[in-house]
Amino acid sequence: MSDPRGTIVCVDDQAEVRRLLAEVFRARGREVASFDDGEDAIRWLTTGEAEMVVLDLDLGPGKRTGIEICRAIRARHPDLPIIILTGHGTIDDAVQAVKAGAVDFLTKDPYLEDKLDISVEKVERMLGYIQDKRRLEDENRELRATNERLKRIAGKRWQIVGDSEPMSAIMSKIERVAPVPRPVLVLGPRGTGKELVARAIHYLSPRASEPFITINCAAVAETLLESELFGHEEGAFTGATRLKEGKFELADGGTLFLDEIGNMSLEFQAKILRVLEYQRFERVAGSESIQVNVRVIAATNADLKQAMLAGKFRPDLYDRLAFEVLYLPPLKDRMDDVPVLAAYFLARFRQEVAGLTVKDIEPEAFDRLALYDFPGNIRELKNVVERAVYMAQGTSLTAADIDAALPPEAQLSAILPPGTSGGFVDDARGSLPDRVDAFEAWLCKDALERTRYRQKEAAQLLGLSYDQFRQRYKKYGLGKE
Repeated sequence: MSDPRGTIVCVDDQAEVRRLLAEVFRARGREVASFDDGEDAIRWLTTGEAEMVVLDLDLGPGKRTGIEICRAIRARHPDLPIIILTGHGTIDDAVQAVKAGAVDFLTKDPYLEDKLDISVEKVERMLGYIQDKRRLEDENRELRATNERLKRIAGKRWQIVGDSEPMSAIMSKIERVAPVPRPVLVLGPRGTGKELVARAIHYLSPRASEPFITINCAAVAETLLESELFGHEEGAFTGATRLKEGKFELADGGTLFLDEIGNMSLEFQAKILRVLEYQRFERVAGSESIQVNVRVIAATNADLKQAMLAGKFRPDLYDRLAFEVLYLPPLKDRMDDVPVLAAYFLARFRQEVAGLTVKDIEPEAFDRLALYDFPGNIRELKNVVERAVYMAQGTSLTAADIDAALPPEAQLSAILPPGTSGGFVDDARGSLPDRVDAFEAWLCKDALERTRYRQKEAAQLLGLSYDQFRQRYKKYGLGKE
């Protein structure tokens, strides 16, 4: 069997030197490929796996020198060690050989075999370093490939959809913090996808193959929360007929997602802080201290800084959780993502429910979605799209379908100014210029509200220059009331 490290390539125009080299290297357990021409060796190296090249300086009249062959090999195989031999070398030849990329320069004399042994030992040490380097590079490539695969999982499997600037920033933070074994705090209004973010962090982390356990702290009574999180011993309380492992124990080695952590009492917050600090706890009515290795990701839609000022949330727990804080913006602050989210929810709904007729969404339907602020955020958008698809009669989702699926207070008759519907005047009252002005004023005010009265952004939203928007701002008296 050939050496797993590859073959030693020997190039010399003298047959007796090639035989000597072959004997020396085969005695060391190596495979040898011998050539009397450097061009043949270069061609062999295009498909062969070489460990080292031993190359004569003078390969005969009319042929490229060993220095030139060395440069050609080095250009194609930058990590391949090359030893150059010569019968009558000079210092200048040695300098040129090193510059060409040779790792050693040996003279052919009665001591050549000993010199080769020494040189090969040196090369083998160098090869060890090269192999370690290649192994590390392979491992890094594998890790990068795994990371990219997990990123795709995070984006597709856990439905983090959107290319807006806010969501790009969130994904960058997720990718940066995922490998770091520290708590993460996810903040944001209801329906913005806090659990999806927590799952993405888990599945992009080294804990991806371990458990991901969730608990909604607001959905469990305070009297039962301790048992849910830490477990209980048999007979701990009425109804405790057997030992129960808590969420922390179930999440050992993985991630525990504490949703709505802002609903915990101060007393219970102290217990959570202790587990975060020491990774130890006792079951209810238990005496054994249980050691775990759990990464905690906590989330809430509460204003924790305000809660701390009000004495309702422990600052030390906040500090412990806030190694990294991810704030998920409301949907109204990332309206650029509405079309891609709506299309995504349509595609998912079609996969889940057979027989739906709707296949795509008309541009006017996207425009209609853009008129609503979605106080329920992404969760509400999903429900609106699914209701619209369920009720629609055609193959494309129309603006009317969207309007019918919105809550009554959000439908066009409720949110547009008198005399307008979907952007068209449907009432004969007033002259045309007055009606156009009324609708233009409403559009400008709506843009201001959407951008929190930032006039430059409102102008961009309407496709106007700042000066054009300022003219209308003054014309219609659009300052805050």
